[in-house]
Amino acid sequence: RYQWLVLVIACAGWIFDVYEGQIFNITRGEMLKEILGPEADPNAPKFWGDVFLGVFLAGGTFGGLLFGSLADKYGRKPVMIATILCYSLFSGLTFFAQELWQVAALRFFVAAGVGGEWAVASSLVAEVFPKHARTHASGIFHASSVLGTWCAAAAGILVNSQWFLEFTGSTGESSWRFAYLFGVLPALLVVWVRYSVKEPESFKKAQAPTTGRKAGSVKELLAHSKWGKHALLGMGLAAVGMASFWGLIVAGQDLAKAFLAEENVDPTVAAQKARFAYGFIQTFGAGIGLLSFGPICARLGRKKTFIIMHLGAFLCVPMVCYLPQNYAQLLWYLPIFGFFTLSIHAGYAIYFPELFPNHLRATGGSFCFNVGRLVSVPVLFFSGWLKADSGLALREVFMILGCVFLVGVAIVSFLPETKGQDLPE
Repeated sequence: RYQWLVLVIACAGWIFDVYEGQIFNITRGEMLKEILGPEADPNAPKFWGDVFLGVFLAGGTFGGLLFGSLADKYGRKPVMIATILCYSLFSGLTFFAQELWQVAALRFFVAAGVGGEWAVASSLVAEVFPKHARTHASGIFHASSVLGTWCAAAAGILVNSQWFLEFTGSTGESSWRFAYLFGVLPALLVVWVRYSVKEPESFKKAQAPTTGRKAGSVKELLAHSKWGKHALLGMGLAAVGMASFWGLIVAGQDLAKAFLAEENVDPTVAAQKARFAYGFIQTFGAGIGLLSFGPICARLGRKKTFIIMHLGAFLCVPMVCYLPQNYAQLLWYLPIFGFFTLSIHAGYAIYFPELFPNHLRATGGSFCFNVGRLVSVPVLFFSGWLKADSGLALREVFMILGCVFLVGVAIVSFLPETKGQDLPE
């Protein structure tokens, strides 16, 4: 019963994590239109949108390394509480943002909390569940991110609905602010964490006096021949996932808008339909992919499953770009695209905690997942340039960015197989 309680709490934290990240993708058009003003360059929202995503990835790296190290030093529970409060507070403050630099600063600190919470929660789930159930539990944990995306999509649609505008007395240009105000709600989760979560036995053992072992030390992590290799390769694997997610997967709504524009649909209606296509249809397939990764890798192994999903994602890019002839047909292909492209993210929650010992587990997992964010930033900026200034059609941009999945296949080949093994002590 306690194991399932921990899983539910970890999932709740991760759902709100994802909400905080996705709500920007859902609302950035309205946000940047208001903040930049009517006289701004038409390409400015695209440029600043990708810049703020880069800031978010940098904040996730900072917070992930900081809170991951603190979790190995001082415990999973207090650091989880700190991360939830961090992203809740700064998300709520976004309601008041008036300048670009304010948005950048707030997104940085929201990301710091998000990056830290994932590192702590993924380690906690891996340590609480026994070996035979760890793969499935970690897969379920990361798959819960779908609910966060659905919540963000629902919030984006809600704050732009006529009923909500009349109820709040706001305009369509400023209603996006309320979607960030909803981000304060996760702070209530802190009370549940405070009274329900206990430190895992493996963490307690890691705190016992040991010779030459420094809990939460990034220096020790990278200096060790085995753990350092795992950290750097894991970072590269996560960078592939982050680059493809922020540069390609979330652009599913842009692809939907392109189809709707070809059908001469009103831009306002097209924006709502694009949110639905990405936030619900594509994410439905992504959720199935995330849930499937655990059972598949429990049978085939971590490495084979990563390779299959990366190759499937690579092949899905031309499929979703060129097979559908209109928006209605696109809705049939987006779930398949979501299944393969996002499923690999569940593998990070399963695989990364298995690569590191107790005293470096949260630090190592956070290094992989969150430094991978930072490494992906140049790809994100490149993606922004391709979309705004290269003169290429969106489908051609998709084809170029899709090649990153082949890099993931190459990286996986150098990592160890951990199927059926105990967590390193």
